[in-house]
Amino acid sequence: MNAPTPDSAGDVAGTIVVFIDADACPVKDETYKVAARHGVKTFVVANSWMQVPRDPAVERIVVQAGPDVADDWIAERARPGAVVITADIPLAARCIKAGAQVIAPNGRAFTEQSIGMALATRNLMDDLRSAGATTGGPPPFAPKDRSSFLSALDLALVRLKRAGFTSG
Repeated sequence: MNAPTPDSAGDVAGTIVVFIDADACPVKDETYKVAARHGVKTFVVANSWMQVPRDPAVERIVVQAGPDVADDWIAERARPGAVVITADIPLAARCIKAGAQVIAPNGRAFTEQSIGMALATRNLMDDLRSAGATTGGPPPFAPKDRSSFLSALDLALVRLKRAGFTSG
């Protein structure tokens, strides 16, 4: 188990890092491949142990159990030059505020322009569910989502390099 430490989080200014909110992420393997191609350090953050590639550029971070502990770990380290992979809209909002780029597993990029509407929709749906309404869930993860994600992550890393950030 890797204990989370402030200096193990890729806090070198000007470098690109990827943080995966890993507990329910369907694109971990894709993230490893794209990050490796770009030479970028990847942190896999979860509240339970999970298998990660034996690669010094991929670090498993196991946080304590509890609500939002993994989210807090990621949000505290989000910064310009970081790419966060998450479907968690409140976490996405926190990371965007810190200057990170955020991509959902379906390839949707959360931005300063889109996060407000995403939060409002999430809160509305939560209120409807709390009131007993049947709202359904997200659509099933499809092959086109995986393809969209691969393109979005590659584009985000290329843009960061063009902006002057460096890998590893």
